[in-house]
Order: sequence, then C-alpha cells, then structure tokens
Amino acid sequence: MASEWGHTRIGQVAHRVTKGTTPTTIGGQFTERGIAFVKAESITDDGRIDQSKLAHIDDVTNELLSRSVLNEEDILFTIAGTIGRVAMVPYAILPANTNQAVAIIRPNRSVIEPRYLYYALRDKQRVRRALTRVVQSVQANLSLTELSETQIPLPSIQEQRAIAHILGTLDDKIELNRRMNQTLEAMAQALFKSWFVDFEPFRDQGMQDSALGEIPAGWRTEQLDKVADFLNGLALQKYPPEGEDYLPVIKIAELRRGVNESSGRASPFISKEYIVEDGDILFSWSGSLEVCIWCGGKGALNQHLFKVTSTAYPKWFYYHWTRYHLPEFQAIAAGKATTMGHIQRYHLSSALVVIPPKNVLETMDKMISPLLDSVINNNLESRILAATRDTLLPKLLSGEIRVKDARNFQGRYHEQN
Repeated sequence: MASEWGHTRIGQVAHRVTKGTTPTTIGGQFTERGIAFVKAESITDDGRIDQSKLAHIDDVTNELLSRSVLNEEDILFTIAGTIGRVAMVPYAILPANTNQAVAIIRPNRSVIEPRYLYYALRDKQRVRRALTRVVQSVQANLSLTELSETQIPLPSIQEQRAIAHILGTLDDKIELNRRMNQTLEAMAQALFKSWFVDFEPFRDQGMQDSALGEIPAGWRTEQLDKVADFLNGLALQKYPPEGEDYLPVIKIAELRRGVNESSGRASPFISKEYIVEDGDILFSWSGSLEVCIWCGGKGALNQHLFKVTSTAYPKWFYYHWTRYHLPEFQAIAAGKATTMGHIQRYHLSSALVVIPPKNVLETMDKMISPLLDSVINNNLESRILAATRDTLLPKLLSGEIRVKDARNFQGRYHEQN
C-alpha cells in the first residue's frame, strides 16, 4: 500500500451496515409486479444487478421492511450461500428492497466515494479473506459484524474518485457493449421470426403445405441435426493437463460465468474438434439447457455440451434454429424423472427447420451475419476490458499504480453530485 495511505474498516466509512428479511416471515408477500426485491441470485458475478432476476413486493410489505429499503449508490454484498458478490444500487431499479442474504452498506459520502467502496469490495483478495471468517451451518454465512470489520485501504477522497473513474470507465464500456448486444440480438431475433416463423416478406409468393404447416412455395423442411453437426464433448477427467500446459474445461457452469479459477483443466492435446474457440455455438443438452455464442477464450469441450457447427449453412441460421427449438427441448428435459433432465439425439432429429432457396438465404445472410459478428466482437472487447479492469483493480487499490495528478482529478461522481 502507498506509504501515505491509511486503512479503515467498512463500518467506519458507512452510515449503516444492515440486511433485509424474507417478506413472508413478517406477514409480507411477493407479487407479480411492484417494488423491486433483490435476492442474492439477482447479483451477478460481474458486479451487476440482473433485473430479469428481481422478485417484487407490494407497498405494504416494503413498509414492513423499512430497515432494508435501498438507496441509490448503496453497496450490496452477498453474505449467505454464494458469498462476496457485489453490486451498487442504480437509480433505475428504485424503489427496491432486499433480503437477509444481502448486506446493505450505505457509504458516508464525506469520507468515501461509493464506487471506490464498490471496487474495494470487489478485490478478490479481500473477498478471500472474508471467506476465511465464514460460518458454516446449513449454508455458508458471513455476519454483518465480520463484514463491518473488513479492512480496506483509504487514500484521499480525490484519489478514490480517480480510481473509481478509471475502473468505472472500463465497466461503463462493458455495460454499453452488453446493452448494444441486447439490441443487436433482439433485431436478429425479430428478423428471424419475421422470415422463418411468420413468413411476412414471402406470403405474396404463395404458400405450400409441409410437415410444419404452410411454408412459402419453393422452401423445404429439414431435421435440425441434418442442418448442423452436434458434437458432444469429452469426459475430460480422462484427459488431465500435461505439466504446465492445459486448456480450461468448459462445462455448463462456464456458459453462465465464463472461465474462472474454479474451472477444471484438461490436456491441450485433445482432438481439434473438441477444442472450443471464440464465436463457437455451444448448447448444453442436460441440466440447465441453454444455447450461447461462446466468447470466453480457447477451451476444452466437456460432456453434456454440444459444439454446433455446419459446413453448409451460416452460423446465425443454425444458432437461431437451435434457440427456436430450445423451449421444447427444455420442456422435454423438465419432464424427465431424473435428477438431471436432458434430451437425446432423436429429439434433434424430430426438431424441424425451414430452409429457403439458396438465393433467399444469401440475401438473409447479408442482413443477419453482420449483427452476429458485432455481438461476437463486442463480447470479445468486453472480455479484454474486464481483464484490464481486473489487473488494474488490485494495483490501484494497493497504490502500486498511482493516478497522476489525482488531487486535481474531480472524477465523474464529484462532477455529477
């Protein structure tokens, strides 16, 4: 740590450190809509609140839970189950509340910049130290006392703002890429539905009967596994790493969180077809069924995952058709009387796709391929930005890297507030 920096405890720079309560224990109730309710699973590994995973409560319940009503720029820290996920409350989700698995840290703005505190708590070494004080009962728990006693470096408020600005600029670009990709994917999905489900541009050309009902004249149907190859992964415990050379193992968990320290390792000398590259389409066919465009770096394909490829059709074509059939695949897996539902290969054969004439497909390709390419490029850029942020974060927090002219640097939050 820089010699002139002090250190402090979380409790010393917070107006309060508290947590919420499960609404039903105090006579409250969850609702379909209403006030946002943040659970531990709402907080992502990369430091966001996933609004698609928020629950909701009514006004009466929110009043019963007045202790845990959230403010903008409160810092949330998961203290039960998966410990150490951090998020800063954005204005966009307010009004909001939370439960007992999530600690609420309300920063004292006179001594600490909220986003600096957010990054200080995202420091992996600090989280590891916190985990050493976890109490194991039915599930892992970190007490509010232990969280309050967690120490963090405390540079000047000017340097805090500078650090928060540098790291925040990287995260803001990552968030912008994420939102851009949501828009691009929605555009591609809308085009796909218009062309291949509703056939809107082609109805005036005449329709014909098929196994999928009426389709445009001159089009045909085909089995999904005839359009693309679905390569199942290897039991990679049979292919251990060789010395220092290895590939990270891509399992179902990596589809959601990417490769991290807990990911397995496998030999880099497995057959080439089982090596996953950026831009590959992966489909988990058991457990949690999902389809994704992999952008997490080179890795080894584990069993229970398909790598989907085709030499005859463009990537967007088999990607969107696999996604189109995903709900029915998920329903099949959910109906299995096993601990891990799955589909079998004959389900891929039963799933039909509609194929247009070659010239029509080429016209469509010119419209959708650039959208998919942009999604992949944005994801790859975000991965580089995240790696840069993760490298800088501990160095900035320790003072190993100093911000030049930090005393003259006002920073984004100082300017806005």
